[in-house]
Amino acid sequence: MKSRSRLSLSLAILLCQGISVNALAAGENKSCQLLIANQLFDGINFPETNKAVLIEGNKIKQVGSPNQLRGLCKNKINLGDATILPGFIESHAHVTFQAVNQANVLEHGITTVQDTGGPLLAPTGGQGKLRLLSTGPIIQANGGYPLNVFGGGEGGYDKIGYPVNSALEADGVVQHLVDGGATAIKIALELGGETGAPWMQPHGDTPVPTTPWDMLSEEIVQAIVTKAHALNKRVIAHVGENIGFERALNTGVDELAHMPCSEIREDLLQRAVDQGITFVTTIDTLSSCVDSSTHKGIHSNMMSLAAKGAKFIYGSEIGHDNVPWGINGEEMHSILHLGSGDAVDFNEVVNVFRAATSKAGEHLGLAPLGTLTVGAPADIIAVRGNPFQRFKILEYPDLVMSGGRIVINKFKAN
Repeated sequence: MKSRSRLSLSLAILLCQGISVNALAAGENKSCQLLIANQLFDGINFPETNKAVLIEGNKIKQVGSPNQLRGLCKNKINLGDATILPGFIESHAHVTFQAVNQANVLEHGITTVQDTGGPLLAPTGGQGKLRLLSTGPIIQANGGYPLNVFGGGEGGYDKIGYPVNSALEADGVVQHLVDGGATAIKIALELGGETGAPWMQPHGDTPVPTTPWDMLSEEIVQAIVTKAHALNKRVIAHVGENIGFERALNTGVDELAHMPCSEIREDLLQRAVDQGITFVTTIDTLSSCVDSSTHKGIHSNMMSLAAKGAKFIYGSEIGHDNVPWGINGEEMHSILHLGSGDAVDFNEVVNVFRAATSKAGEHLGLAPLGTLTVGAPADIIAVRGNPFQRFKILEYPDLVMSGGRIVINKFKAN
């Protein structure tokens, strides 16, 4: 009897072990999810057909064919005729300052935002919520932009602008912003007066200036850049015309928050490309910027820079009333057609998507964010159909995932 009992116990143990092994092989890990679709764009390479992405926890575990991955996880969502992509990165927004609903932004396909001007916050989100990276308030000249337009008294960490009067004071402000969680430092080099610029539109009783606004001196800007770089932070400059543009070049600014409104001299545009400055596009919200004398401006600047090989990343300035508070298909069209000219090939279309995904993540220092590669955050969107043929459908994604957590799912699990 004892030997039979031992035999039964051994068989039971082996049986349990077998079930356990089979369960693991079949993907009994409840933290896993498998997405399958007709098309997948990983943020880097050309889109591929018949692909699946395996998610474990909040990370991408593997990308491959459905046959390769099907047995690794039981929690499957077969999207069918759809495209899987990385969540988009918005590199210029005023979400907190304009009190934009962060959940709405996330639901419309933006999973990461660089919030460039507003209350200072430590990085937040990424686990079912919008990933938000704050620069805090914009460092500005006393009496200058943006507080002279948007108000806010003397400024401070809860305002859009922070005025400084000396290089020493600027050094201290940079340190305080970084200590408070700023992921980059933004400065204003804005004289005002550019035709069609949104910051020149009426805000309350603010008149269009007849004399230039005060601007940070080159000495102060240099102090800001030197301190920020010593703390391993990028410096972003808001510029609208040649004087501010040249000051940004002279001091080693890393990124321009806008495509400038006024026509910029060709020699300065070439210098910017040679210095490796990155341009955030924001073309849609600035589309009315035209120099009254030359009839040139943001569009000619973009075309000239593209011909010179400039670096662009996607930005739509979420927070403005004239652009969607999510992915902006019109911004993508503008980047494509102004950056490519009349002859558009598919590689240029893919580059527009890269500008909102992998290139943006790399520029923010957060790679592999913006990709669907092993170890990347599981920030994922999916749309029915082919967004490479029709950008507009990206504005209304059918699936949104942040850090492996589903925010929206209009597909059925199976």
